[in-house]
Amino acid sequence: MKKFNKSLITYLFITGTIFCQKILIPMDQTQNDHLKSYGIAFYALKRNINVEWLLNFQGGAFLIEAQSSIKTECKIRGVSYIEINNEIVDIYSTIEKNNMDIVILEKAPKIAIYTPPNKQPWDDAVTLALTYAEVDYETLWDEEVLNNGLEDYDWLHLHHEDFTGQYGKFYRNYHNAPWYVEQKNRFELLAKKYGIVSVHEEKKTISRIIKNYISNGGFLFAMCSATDSYDIALSLEDIDGVHSVFDGTPADKNLAKKIDFSKTLAFKDFSIYSDPMVYEFSDIDYPPSHNPITRGAEADY
Repeated sequence: MKKFNKSLITYLFITGTIFCQKILIPMDQTQNDHLKSYGIAFYALKRNINVEWLLNFQGGAFLIEAQSSIKTECKIRGVSYIEINNEIVDIYSTIEKNNMDIVILEKAPKIAIYTPPNKQPWDDAVTLALTYAEVDYETLWDEEVLNNGLEDYDWLHLHHEDFTGQYGKFYRNYHNAPWYVEQKNRFELLAKKYGIVSVHEEKKTISRIIKNYISNGGFLFAMCSATDSYDIALSLEDIDGVHSVFDGTPADKNLAKKIDFSKTLAFKDFSIYSDPMVYEFSDIDYPPSHNPITRGAEADY
């Protein structure tokens, strides 16, 4: 790492980058708006202005050429920044001597959010965060994925998605709710349109396409239910792992023995909860959603 940093600093000297006036956007407690700071970095990249990401330095600060348009945007968006000149040499020296690094960002990634076209009764943290940060993104859903739509994007973001075909495991409390019934009908029609026998098989197809997208260089960010349900779907290829209330056929009696952990990306040795009355996909999540562990305030210290 030390050798790499020396090479980087040499490169900056040769290109003259190190002598350009810069603005430092700190990402530690001195920053007024952290999310908007990411938006400024994205703003610069869209205009072909390289961004230096200073890992472990002031919380992962950004170093950007001090163009007037960048400074104006920082002021408009309420982003804290510091104009620096000769201090840049000290910054590079500090990074080289400590457990820090520099990543040169050169391209604004094209981002896709995997989200259903119909509104859901809960907020999507990913779209909320990116919208607030003013980071551009587009949305897509199963039909676009099935028609090779992922090839157009660098990053794919997942949030409240259920790749097991169990509609988020909301059956117990919401299976008669209008939004749940509408979602179920919509998903079934889509699966039928593409000649897939069930929603859980259609979701497994989507999961495998995403896995292929990753193997071809795409980046995936998953959170909430998308994190574990995605790996569960990959592990159940050609296996019925859902209760009959979801697809009209019973789950495989030997489900536990047939889980293929060699096909997952992150998790292994987990058990699957196929009971539709249990609001949890597996024992991956801890503490489990259906049996949370309560603790007092003292546990935070």
